[in-house]
Order: sequence, then structure tokens, then C-alpha cells
Amino acid sequence: MSSLERGAFSGPFSGPFPGAIPAVLLAVFLLNACSKGEAEGKPAFDVVAKVNEQEIQANELNSVAARAASQGATETGALERLIDQELMVQQARERRLDRDPRVLQSFEAAQREILARAYLEQVTEQIPPPGDAEISAFHAAHPELFARRRIYSLQELEVRVPVERFDELERVSAKAAGVDEVKDWLARERIEFRVTTAVKPAEQLPLESLKGFARMKDGQMVLSRTGSGALLVHLVTSREQPVDLATARPMIERYLVNERKTALAKAEVERLRDGARIEYAPAAATPNAVAPAEPPRASVPR
Repeated sequence: MSSLERGAFSGPFSGPFPGAIPAVLLAVFLLNACSKGEAEGKPAFDVVAKVNEQEIQANELNSVAARAASQGATETGALERLIDQELMVQQARERRLDRDPRVLQSFEAAQREILARAYLEQVTEQIPPPGDAEISAFHAAHPELFARRRIYSLQELEVRVPVERFDELERVSAKAAGVDEVKDWLARERIEFRVTTAVKPAEQLPLESLKGFARMKDGQMVLSRTGSGALLVHLVTSREQPVDLATARPMIERYLVNERKTALAKAEVERLRDGARIEYAPAAATPNAVAPAEPPRASVPR
């Protein structure tokens, strides 16, 4: 008979300054770029391709590759993507989309985002690295990530259960001999659900609920509420794959630096707000209408 634990289950935290640039920001770089084809003299960077009369330079390709690497993605095909984007940008200019009021408004919003991010990056760039004692203490304090690190094979049921029936689902899950019994009950009750499977190492689970997963045994389930109903996670199997201190050191150092950057960024935003005169319009004075921007959180060490 499987036991049931309640707890949150979500994806890993995002980094303090996530690398993915939204599409609108990418459009800003492309549409607002100076016309390199009209520049006189030798280009500042090597030309890697030419699309009609427009040059694509090595610095642009390097930027795309670096952004892909920061996200753990491959840079394969980066030049071809730049060529495709340039072709679309040229068409957008021909249609005068770079003067469309909606596009100009997006430019302004993107510029604010870029400048704010650049400011926080500058403020937090001089964070000192953690010392040996701090790194060792973090390694010892989180055996579920290192000394007793596990690889989890999970089956997840995203259940669109009505709010008033969540407690009923919880009781059924707690008494069920296995996840298949829960699936059968959901099917009989005509409650919609979707099943996905995943294999995740400990560092890809949210840090705040990882200790709960570390206590789970194979076959157990964990249930949590979600915005659309509930999420039932079934631990199918797991295996230990420890990480020693020497291997974990660079991961821990990055995490602790990111954590400090997050704290410093939050403190800086609070300092700026304390020193500013902020006046809300009457329509925006409701509690939920305006909320101060929250600096991104540190990512789980990988």
C-alpha cells in the first residue's frame, strides 16, 4: 500500500539573470541595429555571412552562441537562425513595421527591461566568491544533493480536479495500492488527467521540496494543489549517484554566488524604492494592481 505525502512540486528555480532574451528583445536588437551594410570602411568584426546587402558579423554569431551556452543549449545552426532572422527583419523594414506604433511601444518596453537588467548585473558583478569553509558547509548540509544524491524516475499526473473534490482525491490517493488505482478512479469519475514521465536528478527538483523527495521510497506518491487542479507525482524507481565535494565545488560556488547576487539585487531595488517618490494613480491604487518587481532567485546548483 503506497503512502502519500503532500508537498509542492514544480520545476527548478530560474537563475538570477536568466539568459533567454524574449522575442521582443530580440526584435529590438535586430530592428534597431545600425545598418552595417551602409557603414563606411572596414567592419569592426569579421563578416561571417551576407544576406542581400546586409552583413552578419562574428560578434553577432558569438553573442547567439554565448546565449545558447548560458542556457545549456547547443549553438548548432546559430548562423542559419541569424540568416533567417535577417531575412525577416528586411521584410519587416520594407513593410515599415519598424515605425508601427505597437512595435515602437515594444521597443520602449524592451529597452526598459534591458537597461534594468544591465543595471542589476553591474551592481552585482563584484560579488566575492565563497570560501572553502562555506562550500564545505553547504555540501555537508545538503546530502540529498551530494552525498546521497539520487536519480528519480517519476510519473506525473496533472489532474483537472475541481477545487471542492481535491480532498476526495487526496483520500483516494492515500488509500490506493498504486498509481494505477488512482488512474482507474479518475477515469470512472470522468476527471480529466494527463500522464507524463521523466527522469530527473536531484538538482532538477525544487530545492525547498527536495528533502521530502529524499525521504520517499520507490512506489510512493506525493500530491499537491496547482492552479488547474492537482499534481500527483509517483516515484517509480530511484538510484543513488553521489557527488563528492571536489566535483560539486564549482556547482556550489556558482549557486552561492547567485544567491548573494539575488539578495544584493533585492536590497538594491528596495534601496531605490525607499529613496524615490512614487505616486500611484487612483486606478492603480488597489493592492493587486501594482506589485514591485521581484529580483530573480538563485538557481539550484547543477
